[in-house]
This record gives sequence, structure tokens and C-alpha cells, in this order.
Amino acid sequence: MNNNLKTVLLALGTSVATLGAYKTIFEKKEVFFNEAASKAGSMMNFANLPGSPTGDFVSAAGVSAPSVVHIKAKSKRQMSQQRSIFDLFGMDDDFFGGPRSQEQESSGSGVIITEDGYIVTNNHVVEGSSELEVITYNKKIYEATIIGADPSTDIAVIKIEEKKLPAITFSNSDDVKVGEWVLAVGNPFNLENTVTAGIVSAIGRNIDILSNRGRNTPLKESPIESFIQTDAAVNPGNSGGALVNLTGNLIGINTAIASPNGAYAGYSFAVPSSIVKKVSGDLIKYGNVQRGFIGIVPEGLDSKKAKEYDLNTDQGVYVKEIPSDGAAGAAGIKQGDVITKIDGVETKSEPKFRELIGRKRPGDKVILTVNRNGNIKDYTVTLKNNKGGESIIKKEAEDDAALGKMGIKIEELSEKEKEKLGLKNGVRLGDVDANGLLGTQTNFEAGFIITRIDQLKVNSSKDIKTAIASAQKEGYDYITICGIYAERPNRTYCESVPFR
Repeated sequence: MNNNLKTVLLALGTSVATLGAYKTIFEKKEVFFNEAASKAGSMMNFANLPGSPTGDFVSAAGVSAPSVVHIKAKSKRQMSQQRSIFDLFGMDDDFFGGPRSQEQESSGSGVIITEDGYIVTNNHVVEGSSELEVITYNKKIYEATIIGADPSTDIAVIKIEEKKLPAITFSNSDDVKVGEWVLAVGNPFNLENTVTAGIVSAIGRNIDILSNRGRNTPLKESPIESFIQTDAAVNPGNSGGALVNLTGNLIGINTAIASPNGAYAGYSFAVPSSIVKKVSGDLIKYGNVQRGFIGIVPEGLDSKKAKEYDLNTDQGVYVKEIPSDGAAGAAGIKQGDVITKIDGVETKSEPKFRELIGRKRPGDKVILTVNRNGNIKDYTVTLKNNKGGESIIKKEAEDDAALGKMGIKIEELSEKEKEKLGLKNGVRLGDVDANGLLGTQTNFEAGFIITRIDQLKVNSSKDIKTAIASAQKEGYDYITICGIYAERPNRTYCESVPFR
């Protein structure tokens, strides 16, 4: 992409600076979404007839708009990387009225996907938020909690406590065609319930926006970018809103714009509903995204590359590298193969390849149609998880691993214990591994009660992870842990811990 021509920007006016605390649901549950009973119907056939789209726009807007919400996210941004002088004396600088953070508010959109309050939005809308407010179509205001987020697709799920909400109906984004009419529904510039219209300009578009999030926010997984490109007007505040077809069914979540100045300049990009459905379902059911790994380094083909690799086709995805212990290698795929289809769906580009695999979970089987020196053959591949197995890895397992690196086990305090110690929040170190990060870098012992990390008040193991992620995003080289011992409740101890 020519950076002198345009800069791809997230469609959010004020970016949120720190990774948000979130509430993860661990219990296994089934997730049901409204789905269209059929492909885009006869309404689509009228879109090219002079004068006919107007009625279709009205119908689509009426169906979809009640499912779109306005999200206001409050966050606190740390203003300094320096330790407070009070930390050196074991004092809490909050006592002296010396805050080191500034509250910010940003705005975005979201889409109700279940009747009991689950809402999908962009990760960048809620990332770093300390408080979320959701305003529904009928002007009701709710507090929301973050269920989970996936930076590699920029999708997040939040929840409000309500029943019988107007959940949107999902459409199959594989049926989307270039040239068809679409509507973008959201809240640009805090203008609630705004609808704009356009056509699908391209599908399977990669704009390298997720891989360029910045050096302080590396993605754990390879980004999946296979955007639906449209010319429907999308501006800051539309992020997380709905892209719908003329039946009012969801075909994507509006995520980014291409612009030299941050405002709409002609093109916008949406995450396809197929990815939205899979990622949001995983976040609700498992607490994290279950990514199926195929074990291939793919490369899109064109005539030039086909000639370079001495291939008899330029249609498909070239297998550039393949580890022998990966899922594809075990199934018989070889370096130099050209993958032309996945489960019968054509893969003419690397983004489409990543999208199709990104819909799968560990243990799922996929059929790869391979062109090997002109011979066409199908291979069945069983996808693996990021540890090389085929099982689901739930969020609690990831949390345990992260705390294990710090060398600590966390015990939550009862409300009675907090009241006795005069605390509003805190967690207790149940154990400190002498060889772990805290054991080697601090003097903290088992029984120490952590009350805050930097400026974030701590009340759970998730808060500890959030504080670390926040510091990493800000580019800090250490975190400052503060708290008390139960036998000395009137004295606060603070120590800095390097974590890079």
C-alpha cells in the first residue's frame, strides 16, 4: 500500500490506550444466533433497477437499526512512566492526592447478537476501558462488561443484563457479491442511529491494519484480514456497527476506513459475518478464541509468482513452507503444492485462505483441494491447537499459565476480610515461587495482599493480567505492585517488577 496516497486508520476518533479489564465466562454454554433462512433473496434482484432501492433501504434500516447500540468507553491513561517518589518510601501516592492518570472517553458502536444481552463490537472500541456504557435504540442506558476480545480479528464481545433484546439476524458473508447494495448502521461522531448506503466494492481485502498495531501491542496470533470493502460512508464512531444487506441481515462489522486524514474518504472495511459469528461464539462459550492451526506458510499467487515458482497455475494459494509436525504435513501436503479450495470454497488469495481456516477450531477436519504439478487431489486435514494437540484450550488454562510465569497463586478475599482490613479491594498471594518473577525480583511473601498494580485497583487474577497488558501497551519496562500485609494493615508496601 502506498503510504503517500493513503493511511489506513481504525474508524475510532480517539483510540483507547490500555487493555481493558474484562469478565470472562468459563462455563460451557451453547450459543445461538439468529440466522437467515436463505441466501440474499429477491430483494437483491431489485437493487439494480432504477428507483427501486429506496424502499429496500427503508426496510433494511427498519430491520437492523434496533439491533445496533451506541457504546461509550471510559479509560484512564497513565501520564508518566516514572515511579512516584512515595513508592520509594513504601507509601501509597493516592494518599497524597497525586494521581498519575487522566480519564478519557471514546465512542463506538455495537450489535446485539443474542436476546439475552451479548453484543459484538470491535476490540479497539472497548480496549483499555475501565467503564462501558451502552445506549440502546430505545434510549435505555446500561452498564456493560467485557466478555472477551480477539485482537487478531479486532472483534470483542460485551454484555448487558437485559432480556428479549432485538438480536440481529446473521447472513452468510460467503454469499456477498461485489456490486450489491449494503447499509452501514452506527453512531458516527456521536450521531446515534445513523444509516448510510453504498455498494460492496471488493471482498477478501487485506489492508495490513491489524499487523501494524504498533510495537507495544504484538498479536499473539497472525491477524486475519479478509475484509468486505464498501463505499458506504463510515466515520469515527461507526466502529463496531453493522454492515447489512438489503434484507437487514448482518454481513459484517464495520472496522476501519482508508483515509489521509482520519475521516471518511471513500472506502470502509468490515469484518465478514462468518468470522464475527465464529469469534463471538468462541468468546461467549469458551472465554477465548479457539484457533485451528493448519501448519502452512501460505502465499497468494499471481502470474509473476507462478512463473517464479515454475507452476502450471496462478489460481490458488502456494504452500511456501510446511513444518513436518504440522497438521497439513501430517496429512500429506507438501511444500510447492497449490491449494485451490477449502471445503469446496475457492481460495484465490491468502486473506481468503486465512479467513476460511480462521473459522475452524482445533480438532476440526477440513478438506484441502490441492494442485500438485497439474494433478488435483483432496486431502483431509485435522487442525491442531497452538500447543500441537487437537483439543479445546479454555481461557482458565491460559490464565493459569500467565500467573505461573509470575510464580504466584492468587486467593480472592471475602468481603468480610476486606472489611476487617479496611480495604475496598485486594487479592492475596497464596504462594510465591522462589524461582518465579516475584520470587526473584521482589521481597513479597505468601500472604501479601495486592491492592493495586500501577494505577489499577486489583480485585482478581484477571485484574493482574490486565495491569500487565496495560503496561506493555504503554511501553513500560516494569510494573509497580503495591499492597499490605494483614498483620500491618496501616502500612503500604510498593515494589517495582521488570517484566520485559
